[in-house]
Amino acid sequence: MKMTQWMKRTAMVTLAGTTVVALSACGAGDPSANQDNGDGPKRVTVGITVYNMSSFITEGKEGIDTYADENNIEIKWNSANDDVSTQASQVDQFISAKVDAIIIVPVQADTLQPQVTAAKNANIPIMDVNATLNNSDITASVQPDDVAAGEQEATMMMDALGSKGNVVILQGPLGGSGEINRGQGIDNVLAENADVKVLAKDTANWKRDEAVNKMKNWISAFGDEIDGVIAQNDDMGLGAVQALREAGMNDVPVVGIDGIEDGLNAVKKGDFIGTSLQNGTVQLATGVAVAARIARGEDVNKELVYTMPAITTENVDAAIEHVVTDRKAFLAGLTDLINDNLKTGNIAYEGLPGQEK
Repeated sequence: MKMTQWMKRTAMVTLAGTTVVALSACGAGDPSANQDNGDGPKRVTVGITVYNMSSFITEGKEGIDTYADENNIEIKWNSANDDVSTQASQVDQFISAKVDAIIIVPVQADTLQPQVTAAKNANIPIMDVNATLNNSDITASVQPDDVAAGEQEATMMMDALGSKGNVVILQGPLGGSGEINRGQGIDNVLAENADVKVLAKDTANWKRDEAVNKMKNWISAFGDEIDGVIAQNDDMGLGAVQALREAGMNDVPVVGIDGIEDGLNAVKKGDFIGTSLQNGTVQLATGVAVAARIARGEDVNKELVYTMPAITTENVDAAIEHVVTDRKAFLAGLTDLINDNLKTGNIAYEGLPGQEK
């Protein structure tokens, strides 16, 4: 049985420029702050710091804002721009502002220990969402099963290559839980496919432009020896596609993870052989829902795992409806979807073909 991200944490395996303004609402530690006033749940404030504004995070923020607007939640938002010190300062600001809960999408897994301790001492719930912080004092966690996602994309590539050939691997930021765990999943599959050789692997930091340059260097070094590209997220996979097309290498299969809009379109067009849908709109908003429930003293599962469905040509149209073409209607039903998912425990469910509650 695979260990969940929560289990791994307990085993310890895995713009500061904007000052947070003082809040008029009552903060953590006030016993009357989060009581229902008869008109719905008491307003709470959640401070959120993310590693950067990737395509995944940008799409997810729309879900956060939608859920917050409909559920009396104020959001304080910051991006760390891939800098640990900046993220630490942002968490410090949230604690000083006495927000009701803090969500961190961390830059790196083994960071922010003083900030987590300070939040705990201030009785402010603190969560990691989407990426893991290796800290047993985290209040709650909403995490993707990145090992399974890595296994899923690597299996797609093995199927495309007939378990024989040469691949290159584009990694996320080194030391982040996404890179570590997706990499572990990829390695698990490669270990069972001895006739597949890894020509090179390196980070492109989740970024499309960095992946273009990295892929161009590999094309110069290996040329037609490259039979496939395994990208740990869609943005990097899209960068690889661009570099391959510019080199006239149109038949090299590429696979990604996340199911962002451009990634789904790449599956539909045939530029990707597949991706794994990590719908940031759902996942990040679920984190906010959990944070608000904890801040209000409500019962909620504090150890939630998001299992990404595989997206291929067979179900990509339905995924595109949710993420792109029918997004307005999807967002209109987001609160009910998340609340139902919290009851069932399947936080990745959104009614795609093949999904079960």
